[in-house]
Amino acid sequence: MITSLQNEQVKQVVTLHKNKGRALNREYLVEGKRFVREALLRKAKIRIIYFVNNKEVNSLVEQASLLGITVQEVSAPVMKKMAATEEPQGILAVISMTPSDWPDLFGGPEKAFAKKNNIMLILDNIQDPGNLGTILRTALAADVRRIILTKGTVDLYNPKALRSSMGAIFSQTILTNKEPAEVVNFCYRHNFTLAVSSMDGESIFSAHTKEIYPLALVIGSEASGVSEFLIKKAGKKFSIPMFNQVDSLNAAMATGIFLYELRRQQGFL
Repeated sequence: MITSLQNEQVKQVVTLHKNKGRALNREYLVEGKRFVREALLRKAKIRIIYFVNNKEVNSLVEQASLLGITVQEVSAPVMKKMAATEEPQGILAVISMTPSDWPDLFGGPEKAFAKKNNIMLILDNIQDPGNLGTILRTALAADVRRIILTKGTVDLYNPKALRSSMGAIFSQTILTNKEPAEVVNFCYRHNFTLAVSSMDGESIFSAHTKEIYPLALVIGSEASGVSEFLIKKAGKKFSIPMFNQVDSLNAAMATGIFLYELRRQQGFL
């Protein structure tokens, strides 16, 4: 059992709290029973699991051991030091990053990319990690599994983003740090209609969307919206009607409204 706060493993895990440490080690942390269980279920590349010996996490530790994953008991003070949360649940996993790139968008047993009704989500310069995680979870709930993050978007592996995603990241193909021009070229090459969220766009509720698939929907940053470059390249602009002089919505909320209305029009709901 690790009891020293100066242990090298403890120090290494703490570096993963920061973007620089995650980038250097190509690893990230997930914490808590639910998240670790999801990582095991989705066969994430878990390098090691650290845990405090208690009945609430022992079944997960046993499951990980049976899968050949290294497990390491630590003291409660060490767990508190390692964890990025204020009140850790007594278990965390160190997971290797598995970056995706353009060819990976075509993968997956469901072959979703080939479906006429496919929706791909592009997140343009989203800054709030909680919003990013919530968007990923909402997208998965709406069966949107292909996502591109443009350059300047908050780190996908930010602890707050991961917690907010509730494990959605393990079931999605997510490309990061892509230039808007790359995104546009990809959409053009593969016959995606590029649609942006915009205040002056057509109401998503009155739009006729059945003939525009496959669709790449762009959601912009909370502060400045979709970049001018992507707006100029878009074939469609959609908006959400608002009353009482409200001129914007939280990016995660807007994403949910757009995606579920698109699915409703497809007859999926």
